[in-house]
Amino acid sequence: MSHVLSEETHRNLLARIPHCTGREVSDWLRTIGDGPALRFEEKVSWLRHEHNLAYGHAKALIHEYDLRRAARKLR
Repeated sequence: MSHVLSEETHRNLLARIPHCTGREVSDWLRTIGDGPALRFEEKVSWLRHEHNLAYGHAKALIHEYDLRRAARKLR
């Protein structure tokens, strides 16, 4: 299964997360950082089962976490 979301879909999903979950994206990213070290799809499943997130939101959050982590490594 592809991990890639279109940029527009990714932005739209992230924008809806605070309304749908009651938590800001930055809060979710901290949760992911503090969570278990797993592969992409395993992290998505972890968010879905431990935090009751929809698949699309979980996937967008993990994708965003990975993007930001990669950007930090480039600095």
